[in-house]
Amino acid sequence: MTRYSICRGQKKEKEADKTFSMTVYMMAILALIYVLAGAFCPGKIASLLGAEGEIWQMTKTYLKVLLLFAPAFMTNDTLLCFVRNDGNPGLSMTAMLTGSFFNILLDYIFIFPMKMGIFGAVFATGLAPVISLGVLSVHWIRQKNQFHFRICTPKLSSAGGILSLGFPSMITELASGIVIIVFNMLILKLKGNIGVAAYGVVANLSLVISSVYTGIAQGMQPVLSRLYGAREKEKIRNILRYGICLTAIISVLVYVAFWIGAEPVTAIFNSEGNPVLQELAVTGMKLYFTAVFFAGCNIVLSAYFTSTEKAVPAQIISLGRGLVLIIPVSVLMASLFEMNGVWLSYPVTEGIIAVIGIYLYKKRGKIL
Repeated sequence: MTRYSICRGQKKEKEADKTFSMTVYMMAILALIYVLAGAFCPGKIASLLGAEGEIWQMTKTYLKVLLLFAPAFMTNDTLLCFVRNDGNPGLSMTAMLTGSFFNILLDYIFIFPMKMGIFGAVFATGLAPVISLGVLSVHWIRQKNQFHFRICTPKLSSAGGILSLGFPSMITELASGIVIIVFNMLILKLKGNIGVAAYGVVANLSLVISSVYTGIAQGMQPVLSRLYGAREKEKIRNILRYGICLTAIISVLVYVAFWIGAEPVTAIFNSEGNPVLQELAVTGMKLYFTAVFFAGCNIVLSAYFTSTEKAVPAQIISLGRGLVLIIPVSVLMASLFEMNGVWLSYPVTEGIIAVIGIYLYKKRGKIL
């Protein structure tokens, strides 16, 4: 998306179309791999994930259908970004919301009235991107699209550039899942299943907050990239300033809300009224969400570096948050401070990365 927006900012229409075409080629290759895995290897993948017995059969069914729908998922995600970058963010949002709504509706219809079980659940999920693509087709029917597919010779250099700039976004998306896996393993040893349940409460809320920050970053990306292509230095700085200020305001509101409402929010998840779960989750919420003051800044800075073709600083921030720093910090903090250390390892990691990110901006953030 970054290269496409930059080319648009520079008014290089052919280069923008070639970027779109290269993206289509790469997504087609990846989609084919997923489809083949779904057709021939769903059982093996389920076994690798640790599924056994009845769960193995359900996992196999879910994986098979999900992977066979991979072309729809990947095409939808790609076109959502291109339509948003092509000056139609409203349609992109409508398509995403429509697909998500029908996913929920079809889940109920297939699972309960039609009694289709796990197949119904995954079939509803697979139909969601197809419905979303139907909404996105309006962009072409009304002939508002400025990007077109061009037959071109795939180049490794172009593919490498696209992958390099997209890598930080991928790591940002993966970071939450990696944190959940590591934390589950640590908490299981410290507090058992009750501790994992308490972390589940905090983690679910954290995913929602992270999605808000990611939304801000994705909203900034096409604007920043086009301004970068047009060499609008001062406007780029203003957009970055607005993004940082917005995440800071949201962070304050979020933390105050969770500090005041930690007990009633936890009670919503703790329907059985388990006092141990309640205490762990309330304490965890107040400690864990101190990270919001740094996480939003890190996500926005990573998007800024990506949007201005500075892949290395973006990769440093994303890798530090999602892989390199969070794992050793969480293990060390858990060994020193037990459960409180686990809760605090996330804000400590985000705080360190924020300092690194600001340093990189000062040293390597020169726009033009």
